[in-house]
Amino acid sequence: MRVRMSSRLPVTILLLVVLAAYVVAPVHALKMIVNAQPAGSVTPRCIRNFVSKEQLVVVNVKTNGRKGDGQVLNMSIMDSVGNEYGRPKDVVGESRTAFTAHANAAFDVCFENIQQGSRGHGSLNREVDLDIDIGADARDWNSVGQTEKLKPMELQLRRIEESVDEIVAQMDYLRQREQKMRDTNESTNDRVKYFALGTLFSLMGLGLWQVAYLRQYFKSKHLI
Repeated sequence: MRVRMSSRLPVTILLLVVLAAYVVAPVHALKMIVNAQPAGSVTPRCIRNFVSKEQLVVVNVKTNGRKGDGQVLNMSIMDSVGNEYGRPKDVVGESRTAFTAHANAAFDVCFENIQQGSRGHGSLNREVDLDIDIGADARDWNSVGQTEKLKPMELQLRRIEESVDEIVAQMDYLRQREQKMRDTNESTNDRVKYFALGTLFSLMGLGLWQVAYLRQYFKSKHLI
């Protein structure tokens, strides 16, 4: 969508741009320390995030250390439904992994630091700076602006527009999930209700049959 800007913008639009700029501002990278562990007893350290289907995801990783320093840092990216998006080995320095999500699901970015040699457990570690951009934040907006020859304000509005579209799509997905859960609850409630009624009528029928059987039995024994 190409936005045409006039020389004078309404105050409300300017306020919207300023507020949205805070909303879509980039988030600082997550810093963590991953200790080296002996092979065979490595516990991965994972960061989980949610992504919608067909959304672009860019995972930027920056680590210290060097190859051959007695530890091997491996990374894996996999979602909760089994799709695998990358498994870089021996990550050193800066690494960038981009993928498009195949499903509406949570995905995990996991790190395993495998100790090489016989140094004591926990004596080696890697510092990891992890930055995950999803959707509009993952796009190279400088390239978009240069390709489409957008002014800075037009580029910012374009970014805000895509962010709003993602929010609307997410709300629609949540609405569909809520509707599906409501339908499931209503169906379960109907089944429980019919099962309870069936059980009640069965018990009543069994009680009447027992009364009739005992009455006939006592009559046959001339007890009544």
